[in-house]
Amino acid sequence: MDENHVLIFDTTLRDGEQVPGCKLNTPQKIEIAQQLEALGVDVIEAGFPISSPGDFNSVIEISKNISEPIICGLSRGVKKDIEVAADALRFARRPRIHTGIGTSDYHIKHKFNSNRENIIEWASGAVAHAKSFVEDVEFYAEDAGRTDNEYLARVCEAVIKAGATVLNIPDTTGYCLPDEYGAKIKYLVDNVRGIENVIISAHCHNDLGLATANSIAAIMNGARQIECTINGIGERAGNTSLEEVTMIMKQHPRLNVTNNINSRLLNPISRLVADKMGMMVQPNKAIVGSNAFAHSSGIHQDGVIKNRETYEIIDPIEVGVDESMIVLTARSGRAALAYRAHKVGHTLSKLELDKVYNVFLKHADMKKEILDEDIHQIISEAV
Repeated sequence: MDENHVLIFDTTLRDGEQVPGCKLNTPQKIEIAQQLEALGVDVIEAGFPISSPGDFNSVIEISKNISEPIICGLSRGVKKDIEVAADALRFARRPRIHTGIGTSDYHIKHKFNSNRENIIEWASGAVAHAKSFVEDVEFYAEDAGRTDNEYLARVCEAVIKAGATVLNIPDTTGYCLPDEYGAKIKYLVDNVRGIENVIISAHCHNDLGLATANSIAAIMNGARQIECTINGIGERAGNTSLEEVTMIMKQHPRLNVTNNINSRLLNPISRLVADKMGMMVQPNKAIVGSNAFAHSSGIHQDGVIKNRETYEIIDPIEVGVDESMIVLTARSGRAALAYRAHKVGHTLSKLELDKVYNVFLKHADMKKEILDEDIHQIISEAV
């Protein structure tokens, strides 16, 4: 793999589906998986096979219907989990088992009632068992964000020896600051023997709104896979947003990294996932929110009308949006009114625009937004 290429690991169908009320049936999962393949994701985490018969069947059917991306099944570091995941992946052209265990002292003491040495043995054994079924094994060190770096390095070194091909370093609780998380990745790059033979993966949660920033910090320090979801959906406050990290990489050449995502499909798949999961995208969501390319301030509208790049760093077409929206409100100026009037068939002289604008303000003070049909009425009143 190109050392500057970043793999996009999509977990919409696994971590994203953990959102209460967002349960998908198998046909819906297949439809989304096919669109993820068209989008260009490298890995699709299709589910957690042992969790339910439905999830097991979905992983089987996705494996049958998807040819290009790696198909990944999640398991705990338990033999039965791993065996069920391997069974569910038997039709996958490129199968991966994703197994692991908690490594922070919080997990070791309170979740497993164990100790650090036993956890290393447990992790190594889980990876070795998974390796007996598939060549591609990803190990997750749950709560790596709050795991002591020196100990985390020992865990990573042990699972590499056991056959891991990918190391997932999750900020499970979304606690890390970007400089902390980036430094953690750098520490592993510098201190783990054999690290050059595996891919380091960033799996960040958004509890403090830092998932995207932490994922980019990881890339800047040597990670070459980002685990993310469409619309940033996921457990609690959600996961890293696929559309955000991929567009950051595209907009910032100095990062010197690439990915395979066809950005023009971002908005269509965002709408598909929102519709199938019944999970509305907040209007001000970066990249795919309904207001991401909408302008209502008169100063901004005037700038965008004159030159889009005065207030937009992304061409809407590049993410699957037809054009920017000039929204008419009481904050809008004459330039925006003239622009929208022209769109609906009215070319106004300066004198006419002044008259129409005064009537427009009276209407705009009474309504949240002036629509196209309102423009015709306003012009009729003014004339």
